[in-house]
Amino acid sequence: MAKPAPSTRQSARVVQLRKGATLEMVRLTCPDASQALKIAESFGTAVIDSDGIRDLHERLVIETADALGDGLGDKAMQIHLQRIVGAFVGSAHGAGQFYSRAVTEARDATAKAANDARDEDLDGPVGYDSAAQRKREFAADMGIQAHSLRMAAEGAVAAYAQVIGETWKPFDRPVEQPGHSLSRKAAEAQISAFD
Repeated sequence: MAKPAPSTRQSARVVQLRKGATLEMVRLTCPDASQALKIAESFGTAVIDSDGIRDLHERLVIETADALGDGLGDKAMQIHLQRIVGAFVGSAHGAGQFYSRAVTEARDATAKAANDARDEDLDGPVGYDSAAQRKREFAADMGIQAHSLRMAAEGAVAAYAQVIGETWKPFDRPVEQPGHSLSRKAAEAQISAFD
């Protein structure tokens, strides 16, 4: 039997990346303009100026870039705006996830309240809302907030494309693995003992 030839190739180090939130993820979790209008009408809350929020944030990022234009080079501007837009998108995505959980809890509470055999889900004392009603109202508030942040993120992403000239993508940074660097440092300290 022939022995396999020794591999001269070094083993590749696999680096895990922490994926950033994308605008598509925001759009999947946050209500759009028609959904936000439906929520506002159903719960009697203020109707949000979606286009106004989007346009304002687009102008904000563009004006920020204009103000920094003389002080930053092209690459520095790209990195700075990458981080700024990433903050808007990350905030909207977090709000969208929170909204989704609030809707799930409101649906569950409403379904439980519809069951006549459950004493703990009956309406509260006269003059107080039921727990299910409070959860629905909370979910509605979170929906309006998530929509507002979605529009801010969309404006910031549009501004990035306008200033930088390319589509914004989240920065995927390597996952920090402190155990690996710590063991490497320990190994170096041990080896230095032989010096």
